[in-house]
This record gives sequence, structure tokens and C-alpha cells, in this order.
Amino acid sequence: MKTRSAAARVIASLLNQQGSLSSLLPEAMARTPDKDRPLLQEICYGTCRWQPQLQCLLDLLMDKPLRNKDRDVLALLLVGLYQLIHMRVPDHAAISTTVQATQALKKPWAKGLVNGVLRRYQREAETLEQRLREKPEFRFAHPEWLIDAITRAWPGEAEQIFAANNQHPPLTLRVNRRHFSRDDYLALLLKQDISARPTPFSPDGITLATARDVEKLPHFVEGAVSIQDEAAQLSAQMLDLAPGQIVLDACCAPGGKTAHILEREPLLRRVVGLDISEQRLERTRENLRRLSLEAELIEADATQPATWSELAAFDRILVDAPCSATGVIRRHPDIKLLRSPEDIERLIRTQQAILENAWSLLKPGGLLVYATCSILPAENREIISGFVESHSDAEHLPISADWGLSQDFGRQLLPQPEGHDGFYFARIRKAPSG
Repeated sequence: MKTRSAAARVIASLLNQQGSLSSLLPEAMARTPDKDRPLLQEICYGTCRWQPQLQCLLDLLMDKPLRNKDRDVLALLLVGLYQLIHMRVPDHAAISTTVQATQALKKPWAKGLVNGVLRRYQREAETLEQRLREKPEFRFAHPEWLIDAITRAWPGEAEQIFAANNQHPPLTLRVNRRHFSRDDYLALLLKQDISARPTPFSPDGITLATARDVEKLPHFVEGAVSIQDEAAQLSAQMLDLAPGQIVLDACCAPGGKTAHILEREPLLRRVVGLDISEQRLERTRENLRRLSLEAELIEADATQPATWSELAAFDRILVDAPCSATGVIRRHPDIKLLRSPEDIERLIRTQQAILENAWSLLKPGGLLVYATCSILPAENREIISGFVESHSDAEHLPISADWGLSQDFGRQLLPQPEGHDGFYFARIRKAPSG
């Protein structure tokens, strides 16, 4: 019962645009007994993943919508439906524990409502699903605006993208080449009967057959491996790193790409990581400490050039720009609840500002890599197209690779079942002086 009410509170906060799963769930987990934490995580992530579909059902099951102040009851109904449809919890247990959770929410009046709605779904499930089968939000479990945006951008791939977004993501590791080769670490996993396979595109990546506690993986604590999706691992190799270079990771937290840069090229002259959040920079420090790596970390706003005044010019700059994260929805399903079309317009302005300011720090002849975990062209190829056209000293460098889809500007990866996330890369070289 307490697990369901805790999940409902998390989902209600998301519906009210108050936080994210990454900010809300740790606190809820801390108040939950150890044995119930996996269930709480599954319910929260799963309810977010299927919320558009579940909401379509509730719209039919309820005579009138609940008031805004009762979003916790709405969230509890979503939690109940998720259990009935997508979990192996026996129906009677899913209904009884969800009904009882109204007491923990201090909404005893909702007991009859929750019981009635869930039992009606039990009786009428087939009829309800028949009525909704042509409704895109129900079929694809994405909000309508996002269905439209993805379908416009990728008409031939849209349904595959929706399906990939609704799956559980694979657990992919990045092998720290300062400790092990990938082949050696795969052999080590095999000795411990841990099934894994090399990633097809990143030379440092390993995907585990089943998720597990990474801290129990061989030599994880000593920094042998890190968690990082294969697509994100391609960032460092896009930079053409070489000894003696000065490198900036312009939006560095939580530090995975910064660490990979340092792992790939130990003889860099200087590596600077920039981020707007001191709290996120602390996570970067923790990650670097575990890996025994060092970088100069600076708290600053990448859109404000005045805060960059003391930074030197760089040979290489990685701009992993803040974005809609539409390529990693399977890892962050609360995006379906939190994002809106207005957010995309705001993010585009931020991306343009960061790119413009980072460019001012790039040496003549230097290379800038622009990356996002978005699959929306407005945040990707359109940003780079506009930038190159408006900067006479910017040369777009096509990416020749056996991954992703070639674009007029840059290269786009789309999320793959059991494979990499959605990601975008573009490379721009600054013209040599003189």
C-alpha cells in the first residue's frame, strides 16, 4: 500500500510539473524499505512510460475529470491501471493495494472511485481497447504533439521509434582503456558467467544481456568501467583527440563524456569541464574520482560569454547541448509528461546561444563537435545549418560512419531496440587564421 501511495505522489508531482523522476524518485526511495524499492521504481518508470495510453483509458472510464487539487488520486488511478495492464501483479492484489493507498494519501473519499474505475476496466478492457485502437496516443503511448513531431521528422521510422521508446533500455558499459581492453574485460565477465556482447559502433562499449547492480561488476569500484550508452560513447571519438591539445567539454555534467575524453587520450595538455549546476558538477567530480581522472571543472552559464572570460582558446570543444532528450525517452519516460512544444522553442534558443559562445573560444583550425540526445531536426541539423550559413569561418565536416543516418548537416542516430539511444552529431571546423 505504501509503495503505491509513494508512487502516486511521485507521479502527481510530475503531472504538476514539479520535478523529474531523477529528482523525485531518490527521495521517495530513501523513505521506502529496501525490499520494496524495486517495485516502487518499476511502478514509477512504467506508469510514466505508458501514461498517454493509461490516460486515454481513464478518459473513457471516468464521467468527469478530477480537480487539479486531486492530481494524487489521478496519479493513483494511473498506477492502478499500469499494474493491471503491464505488470504481473495479480489483479485482486493490484486493485486492493491501490484502493487502500487512498488512506495514505489522506483521500478516503476516493476509495470507492478508485475501486469502481479499476474494476470497470477489468470488466470492459477488451471493449475499451477496441474503442481506442485507432487513437495515436493509445496505440503509441506518446503525447499527441510528440507523435506529430516525430512523424513529420521521420515518417518512415516513426512507429519503430515509438516502439523503441516504450522498451526498457539496455545496460551498456564503457570500458576504461587505461585499465582493460574491451576484449579483456569481456573475458573477465565471461569468467563470472555474466553474459555480454561488444557494441557494434563504439570500440569501448559492452552491453550486458541483463541489467544488474553495476557496483558488483568486476573492478567497477576501481574505475574499470562506467555506465554510458553506446551513442554517447561516440562523442569522444568525434573530437579527433591528440596529445598536447586543450579541450573543453562545454556542458559536461555528469561527466561521462569528460571522463571518456581523458581515457581515450591521456596526453592532453588541459581538459576543462563547464556546467551551470554546482550540484551536477559535484557528480562529475565523484565520477572522475572513481576513475582516477582529473579535469578542471568550472561552474558557469554556457550562454553567458562574460562568465567565460578567463578561459583560454581551445583546440577541441564538445557542445553536448541541453535538449528535449527525445532520443532517450526509454531511459527518461517522464519526458512524456514534462515536455511540451514550447519547451522545444526555448531549448533551440539556448542551443544557439551555447554554440555561438563556444565558437568564440575555439582556436582557428580547431574542431567543435555539436551533440544532442534529441531526434528532432529543429534541435539538430537545422541548428547547424543556420550556424554554418551565418559564419563564414565555419566549415561543416561530413561524418563518414557505419552508424546512423547521414543528414545534410551532421549524422543522426535513432533509438534502437536492444541497441543505442537516439543521438545527433555534427562536426564544424574553424577556418585557419590568415
